[in-house]
Amino acid sequence: MNKIYLAVLLFFCFTFPHKVFAIEDNIQINLQEAINIAVEKNIDLEAAKINIDIAKNKIKSSNRLQNPDVGFFYNLGAAGHSEPHQLGIREVIELGKRHSRKDFAKLTKELEDENFKYKKFQLKMDVREAYINLIAEKSILDTLEQQKDLQEELNNIVKKRVTNKKAPEIDALQSEIALNQMITQVNSAKVSVRNALIYFNKVINPKEPVSYETKDKIFLEENNFEELLTPDPALEIPPFEEIKERALKNRYDIKIAKKKVDIARKNISIVTNQRIPDVEVSGGYQFLRAGQSDTGDYKSGAYIGANLVNLPFFYTYKPEIENARLEYEQAEMNYISTINKAIKDVDAAYAKFVIARTNLNYYEKKILVSSDELIKTSIKNYNSGNTDLTSLIVMKQSYKSIIIGYAHALAEYYNSWTFFLREVNDESFDLYKEHDINL
Repeated sequence: MNKIYLAVLLFFCFTFPHKVFAIEDNIQINLQEAINIAVEKNIDLEAAKINIDIAKNKIKSSNRLQNPDVGFFYNLGAAGHSEPHQLGIREVIELGKRHSRKDFAKLTKELEDENFKYKKFQLKMDVREAYINLIAEKSILDTLEQQKDLQEELNNIVKKRVTNKKAPEIDALQSEIALNQMITQVNSAKVSVRNALIYFNKVINPKEPVSYETKDKIFLEENNFEELLTPDPALEIPPFEEIKERALKNRYDIKIAKKKVDIARKNISIVTNQRIPDVEVSGGYQFLRAGQSDTGDYKSGAYIGANLVNLPFFYTYKPEIENARLEYEQAEMNYISTINKAIKDVDAAYAKFVIARTNLNYYEKKILVSSDELIKTSIKNYNSGNTDLTSLIVMKQSYKSIIIGYAHALAEYYNSWTFFLREVNDESFDLYKEHDINL
């Protein structure tokens, strides 16, 4: 029986690819690489691109000619002695409709182009945000692990002081509780990093089963603004009025709203042209057999005919035309509304970025330096017996909150820049273009 189990195991091992049993390492990529990979391999983006191909085919179909009808008319009985039999073709020719339909389809295709560009841009922003958030979670984990190491060192100091009768035994218990609490926070932070990594790969969403990881492990102390495609917060930011016009120039939603106005205007022409009658042209061959003609001879010949069809006598398409005009009016109002909202959205995003920059600079210049000196002094004072453990732990918790707050401030700064780019719809927007500032 054991030999059978071994044989089955060997069969599966050699039959299936070895990569099934192996755990593939994450591929480390920087932010720009992550954006490029997502644009190239994202399944949702590739699916959205199909809409452009569909729109191209609709241009061709909109310019189509009507298919002809072929008919055969044969008289039976006595009717065949005087009326000819017929074999003919009939074609309806549209007047004033195909050109409008084709223009409408072209505008629809242009709209799909803009929609695709917008979706691609949003994907790039989603990748930036997911990348930054993953590094933020890693930075918080790194901070907590450092705090855990610091708590372990403090725990050792406390134990020595208790052993040497320089501190009460309750200090050892209190220190041990603080250490265990730090361990749980580290464990929770590890889960947050894992979830952020999963979401990062979810955003990239490539076809192949590949997992990516950020090259940047944490927010560096010298701050890797250039690597994360974000302006240096040390630089002065130009006033909003100086960048307002450029910020609104590339908004996809404004372009899309304008394109919808053009489509609605063209739709009025399409609906109105339904009033134009079409021409039905027919022609063919007709004949009388020898036994059916009045002279006893075989008679044959051609025939042609033309009719005006779909004359707007009883129905003039008035409701459709009125609706098309209302839709055009609605599209114009939506276009104006989109511009008004865009100005406010960009202004709000700019203000958010300015505040995030201010807070980050405040952390770096004011809070971090003072708190770092304070925690070192507090540990030194406890070791020398000049302060109690409770005060030190409270100080340590405040220090931990400050360090984590700094990581959040960095993340907020990076994300507020991404949010600003989302609103200006320009990933390469330069704050300092045409601005008199020495970089």
